[in-house]
Amino acid sequence: MGGVSTGTVLLAEPRGYCAGVDRAVVAVERALEHYDETVYVRHEIVHNKFVVDRLKEKGAVFVEEVDEVPEGALVIFSAHGISPKVREMAEERNLRTIDATCPLVTKVHKEAVRFARQDYDILLVGHVGHEEVEGTAGEAPEHVQIVNGPEDVDTVTVRDPEKVVWLSQTTLSVDETMETVDRLKERFPTLQAPPSDDICYATQNRQVAIKKIAPDADLVLVVGSPNSSNSVRLMEVALEAGAKASHRIDNVSELREEWFEGVESVGVTSGASVPDVLVQELLAELAERGFGDVKPVRTATEDLMFSLPRELRQEMKSRGESDRRTKPTGDRATAES
Repeated sequence: MGGVSTGTVLLAEPRGYCAGVDRAVVAVERALEHYDETVYVRHEIVHNKFVVDRLKEKGAVFVEEVDEVPEGALVIFSAHGISPKVREMAEERNLRTIDATCPLVTKVHKEAVRFARQDYDILLVGHVGHEEVEGTAGEAPEHVQIVNGPEDVDTVTVRDPEKVVWLSQTTLSVDETMETVDRLKERFPTLQAPPSDDICYATQNRQVAIKKIAPDADLVLVVGSPNSSNSVRLMEVALEAGAKASHRIDNVSELREEWFEGVESVGVTSGASVPDVLVQELLAELAERGFGDVKPVRTATEDLMFSLPRELRQEMKSRGESDRRTKPTGDRATAES
């Protein structure tokens, strides 16, 4: 085994599930319990292979587009949000829908609609092809330009430099986003900012935690799937903050022996769509490798919880059932929006 017998694990807190992910995953689980029919889900409900595979085992059927769903059937929209065009396609097929879009993503959608109505050019900082970006841009395609990063700024064109606003994908690196925004401000000095921060609280909190850990870590391990934007950002933020090495893994099977050569301290965190069972498996494996001294590093406490989607709550209410459920922390509470 690699590592040393007195190895230390610096365990980030908070990490893992955010309120939006918890809401979306529970929505699929409850739908499977309460509807005596096939439950379809458009795209991965959240970007985590373990979660999606577990929901498939329970009976959820994942599709890429709504035209793969039989007419009149039930479909759940993922946490990343959808464009009006997707909603229209669902209506044309008479699909019954449950919208599990994260409320923080919905906020950005509403901002895009509002600024488009005011005839602003909207510069959406985000990654081309990401489901969330496609959904937000789809709210006002004639007004939105996607800015993938600082390197895209010079190619941006607007109709009126006095009527420009920037919005952001919720799961980006805070630092990278602000670098892009600063470059945009150089070109458009009167660039307006969104009314409130678009990058979600959970993304920011996880990045702050790993920044605190990284300078003291020989190796940072981020649990998260490769298509999870916020997980990939955590790996990058760790390196920028001083970690000697950083790797993203889906699970313990992806660990590499050579990563542990000369390592005395391992930082551990996980993306916002990662259930903590995967982190606990990693901690057990690290203990086997001699890293048994686990030191939690807390930089924030999260107690936010979102209501289940309205359509699901109405269905449960009609059956005399409550949406009372378990918080990601394990506490019992009634969901609050």
